[in-house]
Amino acid sequence: MSNQEKGSTGYLISIVLVAVLGGLLFGYDTAVISGAEKGLQAFFMGAEDFQYTDFWHGFTSSSALIGCIIGSGISGMLASKWGRKKSLIFAGVMFFISAWGSMCPETMILPEGKPDMTLLIVFNLYRVIGGIGVGLASAVCPMYIGEIAPSKIRGMLVSWNQFAIIFGQLVVYFVNFFILGDHVAPIIASAGEGINILVNGDAAQWSIQSGWRYMFGSEMVPAGLFALLICFVPETPRYLASVGRDAEAEHVLARINGSRQAKAILQEIKDTVTVKTEKLLTYGFLCIFVGIMLSVFQQAVGINAVLYFAPRIYEAMGFDNPMVLTVFNGVVNLAFTCVAIFTVEKLGRKPLLIVGSLGMAMGAIGVACTFGNESLNLYCMISLMIYTASFMFSWGPICWVLIAEIFPNTIRGGAVAIAVAFQWIFNWIVSTSFVPLANSAGYWFTYGMYGVICILAALFVWRLVPETKGKTLEDMTALWKGRK
Repeated sequence: MSNQEKGSTGYLISIVLVAVLGGLLFGYDTAVISGAEKGLQAFFMGAEDFQYTDFWHGFTSSSALIGCIIGSGISGMLASKWGRKKSLIFAGVMFFISAWGSMCPETMILPEGKPDMTLLIVFNLYRVIGGIGVGLASAVCPMYIGEIAPSKIRGMLVSWNQFAIIFGQLVVYFVNFFILGDHVAPIIASAGEGINILVNGDAAQWSIQSGWRYMFGSEMVPAGLFALLICFVPETPRYLASVGRDAEAEHVLARINGSRQAKAILQEIKDTVTVKTEKLLTYGFLCIFVGIMLSVFQQAVGINAVLYFAPRIYEAMGFDNPMVLTVFNGVVNLAFTCVAIFTVEKLGRKPLLIVGSLGMAMGAIGVACTFGNESLNLYCMISLMIYTASFMFSWGPICWVLIAEIFPNTIRGGAVAIAVAFQWIFNWIVSTSFVPLANSAGYWFTYGMYGVICILAALFVWRLVPETKGKTLEDMTALWKGRK
């Protein structure tokens, strides 16, 4: 039997591998700040026309999230008008521009190496541009994979996107580690009222002037590769059918599923996309609410407070090797993401989310009970790793799987955009509130709160989230019509 008759697994895998590069860039871009932020902070502390306070550093460290909200917010419009493929090409270009501009914000116009307010604004604009790429990729990559994959392995393939996100974070941890090399990282001490002083200015000059630039610039390599390779993958058959390009849709389906199944799958798609202008609430408020709350809970459990500030958290615990622990934590996260990849089609989406929520609650409450007690530092570290590992086999990948597949074809673009926009809004809330909350209310209160939210997340999944294992994307229409 020829590949045309039975479909080509190799062709499908090659497409997915290119698409998940967008996930890798998502992880790379969001985590690069963890290694660069101290050098960046010390650099702008040298400005003479303004005081670079904790407020400015917090804003600068999280400015990419503004772009993420914008990118995810426009993802539905772009995915519907341009298609999934062109939207991803645009995201790749945004990644590349941001990497270059963040490395060289002077762009041959401003004085090189002179920190001032103008340069800070330009730097943040480049980070926002990168955030737009992240926001687009976060919405469109899982949508692309979900629409291209056969239903029986869709959950596994979409989960690879989360693996790529975590792998991207792990890669950039190593890249930052090797870029720093034998150079000394800046040591910054608080002088009170949000103002800081640089302790080792002379010894850390390379890190202050150049180190952070190379860290941001390193993203140009994967960004350029992604923007180039995505040009060679096909558009999704669901999008092609929605714009009347049935012959192209059938050709793509035949290469993936085989010619015998292609016609039947295409007919199912056409039966659910005949009405292309359905309103967002056509399938009821609950459909949109579940998608939004999946995104809200994925962030409200507090995971990015660990992923973005891991070195500082381990340092606050009293460990002398926070970067080594951060890298080790990244390896653990990667391993547990594989648990989801290889069990999501066997166990289903709901069981993994519920078990993961309870595991996170146990880990977060463990951190709350042991943080600050030197004799319990080891237990605190283990609790934190239980917390992150539980997220990685549950809410990390499974949330993206559900967002990619849970909405009916006719509203998927707009519904995914809204859900992912809420995800980035709550990412920003958690990321910007963690440090002041931990400093004012204490780590015990902060992680105790995250633990309670994890328990609420488990209850939400148990009561409201439908199981989608084994269902086609076209089955979502009947599923939500039945729950209106």
